[in-house]
Amino acid sequence: MDQWDQLDKELRVIRRLKFSGYFLIVADIVDFCERSDILCQGRGSAANSAVCYALGVTSVDPVEFGLLFERFLSDERTGPPDIDIDIESGRREEVIQYVYGKYGRDRAALVANVVTYRPRSAVRDAAKALGYGHDQAVAWSKRLHRWSGIDPGEAQGIPADVQALAGELRDLPQHLGIHPGGMVLTEEPVSQVVPVEPARMKDRTVLQWDKEDCADAHLVKFDLLGLGMLEALHRMSDLVRDFHGRVVRLWQLPPDEPEVYEMLCRADTVGVFQVESRAQMATLPRLRPRRFKDLVAEVALIRPGPIQGGAVHPYLRRRHGEPWEHLVHPRLMPALKKTYGVPLFQEQLMQVAIDAAGFNGGEADQLRRAMGAKRSAARMEELKERLYAGMEERGIVGAQADQIYDQLKSFADFGFPESHAASFAHLVYSSAWLKCHYPAAFYAGLLASQPMGFYSPASLIADAQRHGIEVLAPDVNASGEVASLVATAREREAPLHGVADVRLGLDNVKGLGGEAGRRIAAAREAGPFGSLADLARRAGIDRARMEKLAVAGALGSLEGDRRKALWAAGTVDERPGTIPGTGPAAPPPTLPGMSAAELARADYTGLGLSVETHPMELVRAGLDAEGVLTARRLPHMKDGKRVEIAGIVTHRQRPSTAKG
Repeated sequence: MDQWDQLDKELRVIRRLKFSGYFLIVADIVDFCERSDILCQGRGSAANSAVCYALGVTSVDPVEFGLLFERFLSDERTGPPDIDIDIESGRREEVIQYVYGKYGRDRAALVANVVTYRPRSAVRDAAKALGYGHDQAVAWSKRLHRWSGIDPGEAQGIPADVQALAGELRDLPQHLGIHPGGMVLTEEPVSQVVPVEPARMKDRTVLQWDKEDCADAHLVKFDLLGLGMLEALHRMSDLVRDFHGRVVRLWQLPPDEPEVYEMLCRADTVGVFQVESRAQMATLPRLRPRRFKDLVAEVALIRPGPIQGGAVHPYLRRRHGEPWEHLVHPRLMPALKKTYGVPLFQEQLMQVAIDAAGFNGGEADQLRRAMGAKRSAARMEELKERLYAGMEERGIVGAQADQIYDQLKSFADFGFPESHAASFAHLVYSSAWLKCHYPAAFYAGLLASQPMGFYSPASLIADAQRHGIEVLAPDVNASGEVASLVATAREREAPLHGVADVRLGLDNVKGLGGEAGRRIAAAREAGPFGSLADLARRAGIDRARMEKLAVAGALGSLEGDRRKALWAAGTVDERPGTIPGTGPAAPPPTLPGMSAAELARADYTGLGLSVETHPMELVRAGLDAEGVLTARRLPHMKDGKRVEIAGIVTHRQRPSTAKG
């Protein structure tokens, strides 16, 4: 089927189901984002639609990928389609307010989210209810790290009555929140359909129903979701344009650059969207992606379902030559060939039902939904009979039919939408392309978009330094509100398209606040600050914030000695409008300079990181004397030998293993 035939087919379904208005509203929201220079991208099952692609809602060509439209919409489906739009997180509120403004506050509202008790909150509230003090309750709750269930190893010392009551509270409603992005639009005033209340956030109203209630009532919902990587990509492309003079259009990047895939094969992916986790970094050198579709598989492969379903290792082995064709029934080959006989995508489940049992697209989607997380035993039994009858007509009976049914049933537990994986793969490639060719802009964009992603700013800075990029500390006479690029004397070498260093922004200074950072950057446009008093007067910086700047080393251009700067910050008493030189002018006393350890401590106090010193440098000599190994020596140790290592905890993670 070519593109025109696909569009005709989809438009007929959309007209029959009377969803034309829904698509036009979504297209209008996307058009607003484009007019306002806000990055957005449709994802999820909407990427199965050629109409969504033609409207600019999604960035995946479903005809090229062979995606099934029925995964998104069909005559057999009840309720409206579900289109998720990712919007750069820093500007999502603009889009929400546009929807309110265009369609009316009486006909638009955000969907509620029922927040249920998890182990930490359950232990905390249970302890308080049983009369324990607030501090003790919080201390007990902080021991727990699991999302589901209380780990006995972590719960040691928590009284049995607290654990028992917390177990009863688990999964019960705790409070009403706001859905991450769901908005409802109605023809009549929404308050006539569902209870509405003002949200805590200004200019927002929220339903008192969650998304499941809204679906049951057939309310039309739009998901406007914030995505930090889109904000970071926008910042990166702006930095490349402003500093290097090249306009980067993310959706028009060449999708097959060998240098980008070489970087991915090396697992040089700190900060790269979706492939920066340890599991992804361990898989990339084994998968060795060479084209865009390999990234789609990578996104879908390293997830709890495929890992626990035992799909990862067979896929990797077969990709590199292990025979597998004899394991797949010929009827299933068209659907499973692209993933070496290992089912990864929900669309493959549907295609198997179509090829093996003669289902149409709508019936195949019903099978997928019946076999999904919210299984209906009656509906599954009904479809099972239809499936077996269809397979018998095509000569698939007995053990072969049972094997296909069992494969479909087990696969339904973890299959990932190929359309969703393809949408995310575009962001994987875009972020990898920028890291490969403009690494300084890549890191600056990530640092300016914090908090987001898998790694902390300190980890991102360390990775930038490993790539030869100098990262400079914030300074009131050099830094903007957020991280920026500065010129460097380094030569440009392939595959780099531009070289630069990074200057941290004033937003990295703890306790300074965004408004104070903006005032400093704005006041400096009239010329550099000449003294601490000049800074206080022109930017309106009070004594407390001046001390925050001093601790962080951001006053280095005005007073190079950190201890003297801290002393002077406590004596400055000039404000906007005062006559220069009328404040206290006593010179600081003679003070000893800070040691390397004191400077590092001040950096971590003021910034949460240090661009000059890693804390391990300060204790390495003592660790060496005690026989504590460095990472460089570990590969040379005998297998099975017990060793001691030391480091700093950057983040905690407890991912599910193949055994759960």
